[in-house]
Amino acid sequence: MRIAKEDIPVRIDVPGAKARQQTGFGDVSGYGTMGAEYFSFGAGTDITELLRGLEDDRCQCPHWGYVVKGEITALYTDSSEETSRSGDLFYWPPGHSVRAEEDTDIVMFSPQHEHGAVIEHIRHQVNG
Repeated sequence: MRIAKEDIPVRIDVPGAKARQQTGFGDVSGYGTMGAEYFSFGAGTDITELLRGLEDDRCQCPHWGYVVKGEITALYTDSSEETSRSGDLFYWPPGHSVRAEEDTDIVMFSPQHEHGAVIEHIRHQVNG
């Protein structure tokens, strides 16, 4: 799920402040400590091969995030794709990979234990 800033409902709009809130933006039930992450991807980076060996060869950790700059596409196990661009909020459920369409920076919030395991798997793939 992705949502552009302009599509997030305005809840407060007063001089000097505007608050937007999207409710129902993913479910964190059953997850413990959350981690905060800042990722930078070069144009054309596709992490799919680095996820080989994980369940369904995809990241099984959910992520909630924001595209600081650039454009990134989530690739799902059902072959669907969803592109998020600068200024978009996103939620990637378990069962995804990603490809950066251009130089991209994102901020993500993820269950720490689950995503830590994925990061270690990728580190092992990179370092052999």
